[in-house]
Amino acid sequence: MLDKNKQIWFIGIKGTGMAALALLLNDLGYEVSGSDIEKYTFTQEPLAKAGIKIAPFSADNIKTEGQVIVKGNAFKNDNVEVKACEDKGISWQSYPDTVEEVVAMHTSIGVAGTHGKTSTTGILARVMSEAAPTSYLIGDGEGKGIKNSRFFVYEADEYRRHFLAYHPDYQIMTNIDFDHPDYFKDQADYTSAFQTAADQTKKGLFVWGGNERLRELKAAVPKYTYGFEANDDFQAVDVKRTTEGSTFSVLDHGQMIGEFTIHLFGDHNILNATAVIAVAHTEKIPLEDIKQGLLTYQGAKRRFSEKDFGDINIIDDYAHHPTEMRATIQAARQKFPDKRLVVVFQPHTFSRTKKYAHDFEEILSGVDKAYVTPIYASAREASGDISSEDLVAKIPGSEVINLDNIADLAQNKDSVIVFMGAGDIQKYEDALEKLI
Repeated sequence: MLDKNKQIWFIGIKGTGMAALALLLNDLGYEVSGSDIEKYTFTQEPLAKAGIKIAPFSADNIKTEGQVIVKGNAFKNDNVEVKACEDKGISWQSYPDTVEEVVAMHTSIGVAGTHGKTSTTGILARVMSEAAPTSYLIGDGEGKGIKNSRFFVYEADEYRRHFLAYHPDYQIMTNIDFDHPDYFKDQADYTSAFQTAADQTKKGLFVWGGNERLRELKAAVPKYTYGFEANDDFQAVDVKRTTEGSTFSVLDHGQMIGEFTIHLFGDHNILNATAVIAVAHTEKIPLEDIKQGLLTYQGAKRRFSEKDFGDINIIDDYAHHPTEMRATIQAARQKFPDKRLVVVFQPHTFSRTKKYAHDFEEILSGVDKAYVTPIYASAREASGDISSEDLVAKIPGSEVINLDNIADLAQNKDSVIVFMGAGDIQKYEDALEKLI
């Protein structure tokens, strides 16, 4: 249990989720420190700025008293500090268990779904913060605690059923498309995790009406759909899309709530914003606060992040699943309707690449030029029986790209180049940026 009279020690504090949680607890007044590998990661800068001590892994870091140990999900008993806990008979708690303690302190709103979690959580945090003190955890490594906060907004990750540690007041579910084939047995197994998460929601469940699996979920609390259709409880209407973003109105069971503008692109962001409007309206957040929060939200890290280099625009996006890729491509065409669309795609894990190979080939065949990097392996899955060359063989005009031939990308003049992937694709972006 969290205790302000004890040090909160994070094993693996530089992990994206762990760093965000450490920042949040530090803001809430807990004494926070932790350990990790010595190699630099982007998450350590905000930790250092907050005055949070980061030490190398060592058994000596684990004390027999005066600490609450929070263990990162990635660490097993081959880690020296996890083993020290076992040797000294010291119990630890997981990242999800710790987040659940914060959930219980607030009016809490979780955001779950195969895609769109990070963007929706970011929008939600911005809107709720406009109206009342709000603490939040976002999957791009952002965590902030506000003392005496009314709301806690957080991203609920379904991987290994981690989100089943949580019992929020409200929950948004953006979609259920099968993912994480290295853990979930099949679609039914995957969907069952979301059903359990729905069962654990206390006040209201908000789901995208365009997803059949979400519509079929059972809920003991009020369940609302949001979307573009007339039968959705919260419906986005009168949509106007421009190169500056989108403007639309939202109806609550046919009654006008108001008109809203977002500086975001693609239908998926209109849906994400509509989900946020639905929750905020249900919690009686003032209309002007909702409008202002949406208008001033600038986007999450690695979600359609843009840099301009003369006639070349570079977009960096986390998309690595077919649904996410289609959404990102639609957004790029909305923002840059007159430019040539070039996509650099890094397949993420061999099992996902094999499962969605046909989708990847279809999607990348629809852009002006496609490049595919070598497949990004994971610690769980170092090799497989599919390669980037296999994808390229079925995508007209495409090429395999790596750091040796990255200069080929610079030949794409008057183009928007979209880098898509959840691995280390940014090394290719960095190499291109140095060239141009």
